[in-house]
Amino acid sequence: MSTRLTIGIAACSSEGAALCYRTICARAPARLGPHDHPEIVLHAPSLADYVAALEDGDLEAVAALMLRSADRLKAAGADFVICPDNTIHAAMPLVRDASSLPWLHIAETVAEESRRRGVTRAAILGTKWLVDSDVYPDALARKGIGYLRPEPQERDEINRIIMDELVNDIQVERSVRYFQDVIAGMKERGCDTAILGCTEIPIIISDANAALPVLDSTRLLADAALNHAIAQTEDAAGVQA
Repeated sequence: MSTRLTIGIAACSSEGAALCYRTICARAPARLGPHDHPEIVLHAPSLADYVAALEDGDLEAVAALMLRSADRLKAAGADFVICPDNTIHAAMPLVRDASSLPWLHIAETVAEESRRRGVTRAAILGTKWLVDSDVYPDALARKGIGYLRPEPQERDEINRIIMDELVNDIQVERSVRYFQDVIAGMKERGCDTAILGCTEIPIIISDANAALPVLDSTRLLADAALNHAIAQTEDAAGVQA
């Protein structure tokens, strides 16, 4: 019997969830063999429900949606949950103790990678709700890492690009240039890394076209989920060897 854990994906936007799912499936064969990956189940409430709760500043409503996903995922066989959406992690303090399944935390995952890379000051990029929240400041502070947020007008435009374009699978060259300019400006302000704190940003921004090294929250979460799901398998193999 396989000792792998089943990954539950609590989806928010389709683009972020799809990228995370594809990353797990693409990277698993290097660890497990051709075409192989842990079992994955996904639950996706309507994105409109999340957006309405966020616009109302109602984190209890956000948490309720996340908890409903956890229950659905548990019923489908998941052993733990990941959420490839940074913004709704603002509700995680209301979720973890009440959840029917354990969750991996995207910002904690990114903060740990930041520590591993020796980051001293990170630029936080994401929706206006994410950037205005304490999701990343708290996670980074626990690792002794500084941070900067974009200027208010930059936050508004970044949010527009994410919500009007990226979550709808629309890619516009001028929007790519806007992100590049913001990242370059934050490098001048003393940042040494840019956190792509929205799971859709990696669709258009990467190390290849940014002025700073980037931390891709989507793929880092996918890697963390894969590691968690197969750790027991690898431990068992080590014991048998």
